[in-house]
Amino acid sequence: MLPNSGKPEFGGASTMCTCTSGNDAGDIFSNLISEPCLPFLNESHMILFTKISAFKDERSARLAGIGLMLLSIFMFSFGDAMGKFLVATYSVGQLLLLRACAALIVLLPMVWRQRAKFVHLERPRLQLLRVALSTLEVAAFFLATVYLPLADVVTYYLACPIFVTALSAIVLRERVGWRRWSAVLIGFCGVLIALRPSSQTVSWPAMIALGGSLSFAVLMLITRSLRATPDIVLASSQFGGTFLLGALLSPFGWVTPGPGSLVLFAVAGCISVGALLCVNRSLKLAPASVVVPYQYSMIIWAVMFGYCVFGDVPEVATILGAAIIIGAGIYIFMRERALGRKETVVSPPV
Repeated sequence: MLPNSGKPEFGGASTMCTCTSGNDAGDIFSNLISEPCLPFLNESHMILFTKISAFKDERSARLAGIGLMLLSIFMFSFGDAMGKFLVATYSVGQLLLLRACAALIVLLPMVWRQRAKFVHLERPRLQLLRVALSTLEVAAFFLATVYLPLADVVTYYLACPIFVTALSAIVLRERVGWRRWSAVLIGFCGVLIALRPSSQTVSWPAMIALGGSLSFAVLMLITRSLRATPDIVLASSQFGGTFLLGALLSPFGWVTPGPGSLVLFAVAGCISVGALLCVNRSLKLAPASVVVPYQYSMIIWAVMFGYCVFGDVPEVATILGAAIIIGAGIYIFMRERALGRKETVVSPPV
């Protein structure tokens, strides 16, 4: 389920990684948030990551950006499958609490190192609304997976770029031409096909998933207007919001996890942070219009994990609806690029 990950920089090659091999954890982790490194890599891996992140030509940078985007989508999808596996035994509140706890532990050295950036935040009320929306959409995603196949939930979330385009015109008064409005309408048709609306098939879990997708779209619009907020603030506040909601909900139906389950919760949190760093670096190496369409590979992983782990076989309507949504979304991205507009970034939720 992929994060807005923060405030990406577009178009242009990245600088070389400057991760240090010293013993100061704060120095190491502060570099991770701004340079192309991952917390689970050793020194030799960091050197390799540095080599593939410093480019002299735009083509190589874009290819690396695409590769990192695909890697981040796999990691997010794997984390989503782990979440669905865990909520079969534990409550959604427990998942939110323990997953966010692991992620915040990983992020804590970065937060401490860059604590000055948390003092004066732009538009605090909008920041608070963003955290609330982020928390609700993550909770909606995992709650929907309790009752629906993973591919179905992901299909509804794939409609987010379409919702963003429609809301940009309605809420932000951005000019949207007839071609993109046509793509929006076609995308909504894909949503309806996947939803299979009738008195027998429309369920409240599907409505929760669709509501989560709409919340994510509004979250993207708010993030667009908070570009001056540092990455670490955006990321840590999102995990902080899910931690607080999890702390409120987890006492209801608490099941004491065993050591193996605790490891799974921790891995899920660490994977989400690693995927967040990958998607950030991807958006810094290549323009959003180049790498963001590859996020649609999430449906492939959702189908594969759903079938291999949970035995879910996607229905024809779900696959057809997802194909229509993906086609409409890619057209919107390409149209934005052709018009030279500021690119809309839609990253997987944290």
